[in-house]
Amino acid sequence: MYSESPPPAALRRLVRCRWESAEPGPKRIVPDGCVDLVAGAGQVFVAGPDTTAWTSEFPPGTRLRGLRFRPGAAAALLGVGADELRDSRVPLPDLWNRRGAALADEILSGRDLAESVADVVPDPAAVDPVVERMLSRLAAEAARDAGMPGRSRGEAPAAPHPRPAPDHSLAGHPAGRSERQARRLFTLAVGYGPATYRRILRLQRAIALAPTTANLADLAVAAGYADQPHLTRECRALTGLTPGGYFGRGLTPPPNPGAAQGNAPSPR
Repeated sequence: MYSESPPPAALRRLVRCRWESAEPGPKRIVPDGCVDLVAGAGQVFVAGPDTTAWTSEFPPGTRLRGLRFRPGAAAALLGVGADELRDSRVPLPDLWNRRGAALADEILSGRDLAESVADVVPDPAAVDPVVERMLSRLAAEAARDAGMPGRSRGEAPAAPHPRPAPDHSLAGHPAGRSERQARRLFTLAVGYGPATYRRILRLQRAIALAPTTANLADLAVAAGYADQPHLTRECRALTGLTPGGYFGRGLTPPPNPGAAQGNAPSPR
């Protein structure tokens, strides 16, 4: 069981949703570009942005609840670079010391997770506008490269077409910053650079399209890969499985509500 609901108004600039789940047992978690604050099993921790798949090992029936941050927003709210949280599950007291320990106790006593965070951070900083523009541009490029701008899930995959070479520059050195400075801001906010984020967007697009796509060759085109071998390489790198192993014969991926549903905090 997994469900989502909107965050309170005070956190909507930075939080995409709050969620609850009853864990089914061990499962594979693949990168999704998210950072989550998670409570359950007697702990409160931050699940950082992942670069490869790993296995959640909460016992069946464990109840978790969490906040999923918007891309680039976790650093603004948590006060720590998302790159420091990459591929980690970090206890909240390790990030916020006594304040984190007190907040964790309050959350574990049953108080709403979002309300607790909103009280501690009453006026969270916004995502850096440079990072917001970069995120918007990458999302637009992902849709363009897939040949389906604005297409909703469930429509037929686009036909193959020539694609322009990827643009790895950051147009115009935004807000007077150099390209290097803009990339560094992006990494601090999101957890990795634009190239890695672009790969994860493409994987998530493939996951969303798989249930309505006939075969792997069509899926590769629809999701924006150069060809099926490209999809295979990227799927292996990010999920640890071949596309056939991950999606199965029916191209249906296993449930993956997000990096939030993680294992117990790992050593840093």
